[in-house]
Amino acid sequence: MAKYSTGSSSGGGGTSCELCGTESDSLRRAQVAGAELEVCPDCAPHDDAQKRTGSRDDSGSRGQQDDGPSRKQKAAQNVAKANPIWDGDSEHWEKEGTSYDDDPLPYLVSEYGSVVVEARRDAGYQREELADELGVPETDLLAVEQGRATQAGVGGGLIEALEEHLDITLAE
Repeated sequence: MAKYSTGSSSGGGGTSCELCGTESDSLRRAQVAGAELEVCPDCAPHDDAQKRTGSRDDSGSRGQQDDGPSRKQKAAQNVAKANPIWDGDSEHWEKEGTSYDDDPLPYLVSEYGSVVVEARRDAGYQREELADELGVPETDLLAVEQGRATQAGVGGGLIEALEEHLDITLAE
């Protein structure tokens, strides 16, 4: 298990790698995830500066280059594109402000999004139809169904309307 601060209390000069904890006499400074650490030769490849430059390793071969986003970053970008939280229209925020104080979101039951989707389908509604009937943006209803009500700034009024209209319980 990685250790994050094994150096001496005087601010450096320890003999343990601050990343893995291995005792070593050949520690060197490295930037790892934004932190400056003293690391052993085995952990040296984790140096962010070394990753950015694609520096050569001891064998003279080219190290793995960071030519773009990692697989995880690409996946996160794709999810963000497919499920936008903000539709790019800030006009309603400027006119109406936020509803955080006026319409607080209650604590929601586990898997509340699935409950809404199932109840909506059982009632025979498409998402757009239910949003129109409740007089709310479809993006807010989508956020609730995807379990992102908090991130999307959905107010408690929508939760209450869904509970009443679909005869379900969403608030704890």
